[in-house]
Amino acid sequence: MIIKVQRWGNSQGVRLSKALLADADIEVGDEVDISVRGREVVISPVRRIRGRHDLSELVARLPAPNRDQEVAWGPAVGSEVW
Repeated sequence: MIIKVQRWGNSQGVRLSKALLADADIEVGDEVDISVRGREVVISPVRRIRGRHDLSELVARLPAPNRDQEVAWGPAVGSEVW
């Protein structure tokens, strides 16, 4: 597929067809990584996280007083394996 680089305001860009995005498993609104390898521009989808949220990032943003600590429930009762 050959397309033209076009001017958009003070920037330049290319339009990617719906079929091309589908082939690359990229949807509108997805984050992509753009890099240059030699003289080639490479566009790769960023690793998708289920629900678009990373639990460790969300927990890191919690204020310290709201972060719960591990709770001791006492010794094992029955056949639990710890």
